[in-house]
Amino acid sequence: MSTENDGTTGRPPEGPVPGRPDAPPSVPTPPAAPPSSPPPPSPPPPPPPSAGTGAWSYPPPPPPPAGSRRRSALIAVVAALTLVAGGAGGAIGYLAADTADSASYTSGPSSTVNTAGGERTERPPESVAGIAEAALPSVVTITAEGSGEGGTGTGFVYDEEGHIMTNNHVVAPAEDGGTLSVTFSDGQTYEAELVGGAQGYDVAILRLENAGDRDLEPLAMGDSSKVAVGDATVAIGAPYGLSGTVTTGIISAKHRPVAASDGLGAASYLSALQTDASINPGNSGGPLLNASGAVIGVNSAIQSSSALGQPAGSIGLGFAIPINQALRVAEDLIETGEPVYAILGVSVDMRETATSGAQISTEGAEGSEPVVEGGPADKAGLRPGDVITKFGERLIDSGPTLISEIWTYEPGDTVELTYLRDGEQHTATVTLDSRVGDSN
Repeated sequence: MSTENDGTTGRPPEGPVPGRPDAPPSVPTPPAAPPSSPPPPSPPPPPPPSAGTGAWSYPPPPPPPAGSRRRSALIAVVAALTLVAGGAGGAIGYLAADTADSASYTSGPSSTVNTAGGERTERPPESVAGIAEAALPSVVTITAEGSGEGGTGTGFVYDEEGHIMTNNHVVAPAEDGGTLSVTFSDGQTYEAELVGGAQGYDVAILRLENAGDRDLEPLAMGDSSKVAVGDATVAIGAPYGLSGTVTTGIISAKHRPVAASDGLGAASYLSALQTDASINPGNSGGPLLNASGAVIGVNSAIQSSSALGQPAGSIGLGFAIPINQALRVAEDLIETGEPVYAILGVSVDMRETATSGAQISTEGAEGSEPVVEGGPADKAGLRPGDVITKFGERLIDSGPTLISEIWTYEPGDTVELTYLRDGEQHTATVTLDSRVGDSN
């Protein structure tokens, strides 16, 4: 049986989550062939299948430059939407548009931007050109080197103290004694150190080491809880190494359950913002902005229709970490260097089940108890075999969906959940516990 513990026992996530190399691949659209058989029930997760098996596979990275083996570190693997959707064709999770008014483009004091001919043209600051002009000086390209491998990704200035926010998978190649460098839009490059990374959230914070007197301008932070489906979006990043690339779109969906893995037993679970702004390998860690130029998300993953041997590319299905969650994680990383996770204290079955929901396992991984004694679930009366169908305001259709929702909360939060036991529906209120650090 494949189970997933929400963090109480400190083990790496398990279950049918595809592997993610340091240079984030994308998840292709599954071919019409029959789905592959369920993965074996032993950790770590199975390696990613090859294309043509009916399961998710990974595209090759762009050609490496001479003298090094480099992977375009950008888009993390989108967790098999089929897995999360239970075969529902990607129509997963509980989708709800926020009731806040949609942002709109408005006129205001003009911004001056360069044209191809060198002339400078006036643009309203809330136009895409105005947003790009203001944001580009604060968006950086990150190069991570380590053990003969390397990757490139995107990040952005978080504060005036020199902190840079990005994805954890962008900096992963440099975690064990490697090097990190940050290049700004004016071509200036600085060394950086890793302050801390949260593999489960896929958030990392760097700090510039030699910025000197550089005038750092942090990007304005928005409120992802007020984002509505249909709101305009602007994505900035370095797809395939093309720094300073700007694309636009809308918020296509909210609370989209997404899971991703590095193939070594470590996984990330997101309740993501979905956008159709073009996002490609190299965009990971870059900002997703609203129509006012404020950050509402951190670009992290895509789904792609790439074929075997062909580079992955955008098909209008991009996923970003909501900025409210990323900000909370960033503060923990800056303060202590470690992420903090909310936990329910159960192991859940990560396979597709006959009953929609997240089923608490009847056996814990490696002989542990599936419901941790004295944990939040135990105190609320949950038992092995119970199927959780709703958590807070979100409908739950699988184990990965439950985990992604739990991690949107903070330790100490009180949440009402709905579960089935012997075919009967029950409700319970739980107070979430905490785990410090990623599972090892």
